[in-house]
Amino acid sequence: MSDLTHFDPKGDAHMVDVGDKAVTHRVAVAGGLIRMLPETFEMVCAGTHKKGDVLGIARIAGIMAAKKTSDLIPLCHPIGLTRVTVEFSPDPAANSVYCQVQAETRSQTGVEMEALVGLQTALATIYDMCKAVDRGMQIDQVKLLEKRGGKSGHFVAN
Repeated sequence: MSDLTHFDPKGDAHMVDVGDKAVTHRVAVAGGLIRMLPETFEMVCAGTHKKGDVLGIARIAGIMAAKKTSDLIPLCHPIGLTRVTVEFSPDPAANSVYCQVQAETRSQTGVEMEALVGLQTALATIYDMCKAVDRGMQIDQVKLLEKRGGKSGHFVAN
């Protein structure tokens, strides 16, 4: 269990001590998409949903979730985010909306969880707002795309 940093030598869960780590600029980017029926896609992109601007509300939800990540993930450190962006790219050919979330901090620990939680919340908000007309929507391809900063260096997903 020594390779899993959230477990002590006895195998008990604990919060990792980051006290001796350097404060550095850290960035994480996560991406994923939601697939939907063509009619739902049109409604989302045209902004004609009776609940309002689906993507605008999902953007705010993603930012809010990134800020609350340490309240949701038990062993995640609370960190001061310096920036969170949530971008959407509709794909008419696939009736899907791709979402990318970037989180940044100057801290002793990374922001991967903030990017992932923000992403998944943004996509779940789209689902929530549209489920009355399309319960078959599918959230897919959620992953960490890139991580920069800190001791472990730069990571880019395949």
